[in-house]
Amino acid sequence: MVGVTSPPDRVRPVNRHWRFTGWLLAAVWLFFLNIPFVTALHQPELWRRVLGLASVIAFGVAYVLIFEWARARRQRHLPIPVGRARALLALLLAIGLVGIPGTGGDWLTTLVFVAAAAVFLLPPVESLVVVALAAATPPVTSRLVPGWEAESTVVFAVLLASFAMFGVSRLAQRNAELQAAQQEIRRLAVAEERARTARDLHDILGHSLTVVAVKAELAGRLLELDPARAATEIADVERLAREALADVRGTVGAYRGVDLASELAGARSALAAAGIVAELPETVPELPTDRDELFGWTVREGVTNAVRHSGARRCVIRVDPAAVEVRDDGRGPAGESAGAGHGLVGLRERAARLDATVTVARAPGGRGFLLRVTVPDTNGRDRG
Repeated sequence: MVGVTSPPDRVRPVNRHWRFTGWLLAAVWLFFLNIPFVTALHQPELWRRVLGLASVIAFGVAYVLIFEWARARRQRHLPIPVGRARALLALLLAIGLVGIPGTGGDWLTTLVFVAAAAVFLLPPVESLVVVALAAATPPVTSRLVPGWEAESTVVFAVLLASFAMFGVSRLAQRNAELQAAQQEIRRLAVAEERARTARDLHDILGHSLTVVAVKAELAGRLLELDPARAATEIADVERLAREALADVRGTVGAYRGVDLASELAGARSALAAAGIVAELPETVPELPTDRDELFGWTVREGVTNAVRHSGARRCVIRVDPAAVEVRDDGRGPAGESAGAGHGLVGLRERAARLDATVTVARAPGGRGFLLRVTVPDTNGRDRG
């Protein structure tokens, strides 16, 4: 009467092993049907003997099949149809009653299995009713049917088996809930990894392709006016395309390292290609690795917005140990509210890991775009 749920991370051969174990544990309890079986075996009349033996065997087979059907549905997190459960219990009871001519009063032993099956199959209230009726049947029938003795052991067995099956069913339910929770955790982990990869690819390619587009446009304008300068810009486009490809490969393979110094150097090149005057810090302060990476992503996002959207003529980047700021004198991302865009969403996600604050606003004076990331100090207050 004990069900076994296989762990979700088992391989197929182990699952077959546990499935066999479940069948075995369901069948071993049928040993208690030996009482009506022996009674039928010693019937003097052949037809009684055959009917009794056939009913006991049919009852045992039906019980095991019903139990395994219900256990399989629980393992797959499927509900047990109440109507079908009632019909199956009625079938068990009918098989037990059919065998009365061959098993006599010992057919009452089958009520133990009917009660246990009811606990496993039916809702709590209905199963409680079935258990009460099964426990009350032996003393009642002993008074109504001559020759049938009041079997107190059957009453005790009904109650004990029902209580045990209640524990087994609750355990099976908890195991199913645990498996569902584990599957959900795995699904969320995969979704988070996909979101991280998509965010990194957007941030990497968005910046690189923006610079490529600006340099290609500049090369097209210079093609007739200054072929040598146009060739230089085309060479830069080729270099940037190769770097973007390397970045994508690095992102697919693992987390791509970003540092502030490299991003400032890239910002100088991108702003110059876009014809934007750049005002950048000469030196970079010593920063923890996680903060250095966050500030690098901030510079990348701010410069990408300045080159792609703003129409700016000047871009200023300020860095100190607690904050980084990118400010231009353009019009900001066209048609986007503050904080919109995949890049800024990804930046906020990265900043949240360090409890940093991301500020997106108009620059002082009402013209221009301001992006600032501020990291709290050790006392939890924002600095800068």
